[in-house]
Amino acid sequence: MKTIVELKWIAVVMALAIGAAAATAGTPAKGDKFPDLSTFGLEGALPSFAGKVVLVDFFASWCGPCQESFPAMEKLHQKYALRGLVIVAINLDKKPEDMQKFLKDHPVTFATVRDASFKLVNEVKIPTMPSSFLLDRSGKVFAMHRGFEGSKTEKQYVEEIESLLK
Repeated sequence: MKTIVELKWIAVVMALAIGAAAATAGTPAKGDKFPDLSTFGLEGALPSFAGKVVLVDFFASWCGPCQESFPAMEKLHQKYALRGLVIVAINLDKKPEDMQKFLKDHPVTFATVRDASFKLVNEVKIPTMPSSFLLDRSGKVFAMHRGFEGSKTEKQYVEEIESLLK
């Protein structure tokens, strides 16, 4: 027979597990169709995704790992854009000037847009910052990355992108 303390501990663990599951409920998983970005009123111009491999990255100016990820994504863009990779970074800052300062400090040539209404991020329910989704040519999630771990994440991106561009 379990003691009251053991039962309370089990209840706490179960509540945490349910909370963690709820926090990522709705997050697109491998094989899921990614939401159509053109339907969320994003601020900025979206590139054409038709028949392309797409890396969708969620970032914010206050996110340290986001600052580290931008040079890596720019290298990917430079290396693979002509082979069919499109990168779109979606900013989650409340103020557009925060995004502009970030982009001035971390310039890139791939598309950047802002989710001012938070409609997309509320639908996608990203688990951490940054979060990125690599989509195959049909718009389905091929891989998801939580956070950015420097060269480890860069290597994963390269392997996955190479696989999809074959």
